[in-house]
Amino acid sequence: MNIKKDIIIIGAGPIGIACAMACRDKNLNYLVIEKGSLTNSIFNYPLNMTFFSSSEKLEIDDIPFISINPKPNRNEALEYYRRVTTSNNLLINLYEEVKDIIKDDQEFIIKTSKANYHAKKVIISTGFYDVPVTLNVPGENLPKVAHYYKEAHPYSLQNVIVVGASNSSVDAALEIYRKGGHVTMIIRGDAIGERVKYWVKPDIVNRIAEGSITAHFNSEIQEIKEKSVIVSTPNGTINIPNDYVLALTGYQPNITLLEHAGILFSEDGKYIPYYNEDSMETNIEGLYLAGVICGGLDTHKWFIENSRIHAKKIIKHLTTKL
Repeated sequence: MNIKKDIIIIGAGPIGIACAMACRDKNLNYLVIEKGSLTNSIFNYPLNMTFFSSSEKLEIDDIPFISINPKPNRNEALEYYRRVTTSNNLLINLYEEVKDIIKDDQEFIIKTSKANYHAKKVIISTGFYDVPVTLNVPGENLPKVAHYYKEAHPYSLQNVIVVGASNSSVDAALEIYRKGGHVTMIIRGDAIGERVKYWVKPDIVNRIAEGSITAHFNSEIQEIKEKSVIVSTPNGTINIPNDYVLALTGYQPNITLLEHAGILFSEDGKYIPYYNEDSMETNIEGLYLAGVICGGLDTHKWFIENSRIHAKKIIKHLTTKL
């Protein structure tokens, strides 16, 4: 099929939804294409995840987000963004993956797993949660290794290594410990991450101090084996008995999709894509970026709360070009 639209939005996360709302408000002919479920990244968060931001900072288009807690949790966010979507009849195709974006004269051809689309403008809002940062060590492809964490129950009574010292690593370590798992943290730096949620950090520091959770700082995994993990520590190489490894070492945007589209990047190794800060337009005329993808590998720069404004910037600019 060949389908014509004025605007194709890639990604149905919170910022993709914000872009769809802005298009709807201007009566633009748009479509959102999402490779997974609605707000797929939030859906893949741990079941008990709590946001750092308060609910009002996660709101879209001044639609109230009511939470019973000071900080909303994953389920509340899923419900909020779903209701925003359904109540406003936003046009979204789910479970359809964009394979390529091609600029052809004055229009774009967007090739997906289900159809080809022709659009005057394209907005990429795909976040950074789809591609895990790997350890690149022998054994990382073993079935016992995971780069995403959902819940603690499967790890009860098991020897679990958690790699990293970020929010996701700390949350996983604490939850698994409290469900009866034997947790060892492997941390490249010399301390728990500075960005760990302030109400959680004292908990993990105290559990490590009392010995409930073992932590090896300034350490790295060298090899993952069926029944153990080889770790390089300041005191030498050690062999730790192990059933599961959670390599929660971060995630990155789909850089390949941006490269194929012709977007330029910074030369500092951070793969920060080029875009105009006033319009969010890239070096490709008519191709825009929105949300956390604007940070490249610097995934701590943009969040829902500070990138919600991208949608209105983009729509303001592209409506003068249609």
